[in-house]
Amino acid sequence: MRLLMLGGTEFVGRAVVEAALGRGWEVTVFHRGRHEAPPGARSLLGDRTVPGGLSALADDPGEWDVVVDTWSAAPSAVWDTARLLRGRAGRYVYVSSCSVYAWAPPAGYTEDAPVVEGASADAEQTDYARDKRGGELAAVASFGADRSLLVRAGLILGPYENVGRLPWWLTRMSRGGPVLAPGPRDLPLQYVDVRDLSEWILGAAKQKLSGPYTLVSPQGHATMGTFLEACARVTGGAAELRWTEPGVILEAGIEPWTQLPVWVPPGSDLHDALHSADVSRAVGAGLVCRPVEETVADTWNWLGGIGGVAPQRPDRTSKGLDPGVEAKVLAVGTGA
Repeated sequence: MRLLMLGGTEFVGRAVVEAALGRGWEVTVFHRGRHEAPPGARSLLGDRTVPGGLSALADDPGEWDVVVDTWSAAPSAVWDTARLLRGRAGRYVYVSSCSVYAWAPPAGYTEDAPVVEGASADAEQTDYARDKRGGELAAVASFGADRSLLVRAGLILGPYENVGRLPWWLTRMSRGGPVLAPGPRDLPLQYVDVRDLSEWILGAAKQKLSGPYTLVSPQGHATMGTFLEACARVTGGAAELRWTEPGVILEAGIEPWTQLPVWVPPGSDLHDALHSADVSRAVGAGLVCRPVEETVADTWNWLGGIGGVAPQRPDRTSKGLDPGVEAKVLAVGTGA
């Protein structure tokens, strides 16, 4: 198989490239040159955000079985690239997001749930949800419904993470002491390890699947308890988890998802949207999710290998809780 990866030097793109190389695929990476492509991949340099930025891709004689695109800004970049490649590639895989579902999707929502309105395939950048939906529309308009695959990923964790969620928890646990653990402990989570996402994408491309798929683990694959306990254990066990009722956390003005990454309170629209999707379609198409303990341990090992400080995308908000705020909440009381 011949893969063209648009991006391919950070987080999801890098994991896809490494998975494809591991399968013996021939891989070309089109990127801006800010980071080295994984060894074994061929590089083409260009910037989709500037005039003439696709010239290296346009001038290259290559043809590919599949293109994988993770773009999350102006849909026009997907539109321009997909139109350029529609005669030179067999299938276009666009890594989208669960954010394309109209807010707020109910617990148990499937790929048939309504999507956001106002998106356009050739639009300039607006907001994340409409940009991702516009990217979907661009892929389908260029390659057709039968040659485009829309991967609506939810929370993505694992090595190379540059968003700041799992790395923040690992860093916090490594400091030790009492840790504000947002309850309830058995709160079900949904996420996907970036490597499981990558393997599913490649398998789906080889099967020539098309249409939308929601890509996260089945609900309950992990809980806040198994997730945070794995973080505490892998970092040396010096952290003492203090399980705290959701009401105490919310009354303190702490923002779910951002200040306490991954966590959102049970019974909320946020939890229904982020941790309650029906992923039976993806599971039926081969999605296999590794244990949360493996995701946590491998991310900790990766973090240690790069000096303990994770990269951070400049277009994503910073994550985590101020130590002073954490101490004040812990003083109020626990008991989740």
